[in-house]
Amino acid sequence: MKELKNISQVDFNKMDGLVPAIIQDAETQMVLMLGFMNKEALAKTQEIGKVTFFSRTKDRLWTKGEESGNFMNVVSMAIDCDNDTLLIKVNPVGPVCHKGTDTCFDESNSASEIQFLSYLQDFIDKRKAEMPEGSYTTSLFQKGTRKITQKVGEEAVETIIGAMANDDENLIYEAGDLLYHLIVLLAHKGYRIEDIVRELKKRHK
Repeated sequence: MKELKNISQVDFNKMDGLVPAIIQDAETQMVLMLGFMNKEALAKTQEIGKVTFFSRTKDRLWTKGEESGNFMNVVSMAIDCDNDTLLIKVNPVGPVCHKGTDTCFDESNSASEIQFLSYLQDFIDKRKAEMPEGSYTTSLFQKGTRKITQKVGEEAVETIIGAMANDDENLIYEAGDLLYHLIVLLAHKGYRIEDIVRELKKRHK
């Protein structure tokens, strides 16, 4: 993704001072809507951290949610290869469309449960990079491979015990611990859960 760092990167000349802005949910990855920005709208978006368009019908700047309260809080902004289209990832507050739907394409904006694994991987990677004091994950990274692999082994055994005892609640709980510690081990070794997915996809073929 080509990060947008300053307004001078954007070519506003092709559409008479406007560029399309694709709005995407940062968590679910769903496309929420399409709007248009001029330089002033983009500058205000960067300044206040809430998506602001140039409304062609109102002929003025329009911060999404200024009347409804359904703001779109900016997470990141990127620009395409031709420097004339923006991709803005947001955390939306409430429905996006004026008709009350989650998106302007009448789709449900909900993340699949499996997407949380990617979020968890990012969180663990951040812990590894920042190593905040008092964090359990930090303590695992500090203790190194031996301790992390020990925890993976312990949680694997606990998962097996839950399964053999037909204790479904404990099985799910311990499997969660196992998966968490496995992701920590992957991060410790410089890998991500997606590397496991690629291996499984390769086998599936």
